[in-house]
Amino acid sequence: MFAPLAFFSLVSLDDRALHGEYNRWHQLDHRPENLALPGVAWGDRWELRPETTALRAGTLAGEVDFVAMYWFREPVEQSVAEWDALGEASFQWGRGPLIPGIRRPMLAFFKPVKSYAAPRALVAPEVLPYRPNRGVHITLTRFEDPHAADVHEAHRREDQQVIPALLDVAGVAGVWTFSYSHPQRHSSLPFESSAADAPGSHRIRLIYLEDDPVAVTPQLHAVEERFPTGPGEVVLSAPVSTIIPWQDW
Repeated sequence: MFAPLAFFSLVSLDDRALHGEYNRWHQLDHRPENLALPGVAWGDRWELRPETTALRAGTLAGEVDFVAMYWFREPVEQSVAEWDALGEASFQWGRGPLIPGIRRPMLAFFKPVKSYAAPRALVAPEVLPYRPNRGVHITLTRFEDPHAADVHEAHRREDQQVIPALLDVAGVAGVWTFSYSHPQRHSSLPFESSAADAPGSHRIRLIYLEDDPVAVTPQLHAVEERFPTGPGEVVLSAPVSTIIPWQDW
């Protein structure tokens, strides 16, 4: 196992004019501060670009501009506590994460389920987060009853049939899957008071790409169409691109 816990943030901009400002803050301030923490194994972020609109699906397809994630080392409780403490310190410094015009439709912790590497990648699946990528394809699915028999069958089919077929697609380096654990609750960000979803109620699949996500996504869709549609509601299915500092701002 690369790391026992991951955090995912889905971010939306109220105004595209905030694009450069938000990228500079995240790439040059927020992410470096987080990566320096001893309990953070790695962190990455990607952008949903305007040219991918037709390739997106799900209830949040038009509500997400960025995807960010962090991986936490053991002891997880200590690692997350130090990460939370940095978030509070950053707020007190006046350097975020509470930024006007930025909304976060999802802030949640997930447990890694399984990793897979394409033979052409020549690395162990655990290395994929560190390996350079052009972006990822993310699929976030919500299950009403996360431990129903048909959900179990969907997980089996994904593991034994769908993902092996996806690994054969040119441009795919590997795949990680994640199961929802719990939402983030932090003093530096406002949260609506709502009951937490059940563990396992959301599933994330990340397909790591070494080719242009826009070019690879139709081939991924073609693979998906070969298999029965599983249970669950697709919250977000989209190609997201790696952000190159300064070039993409």
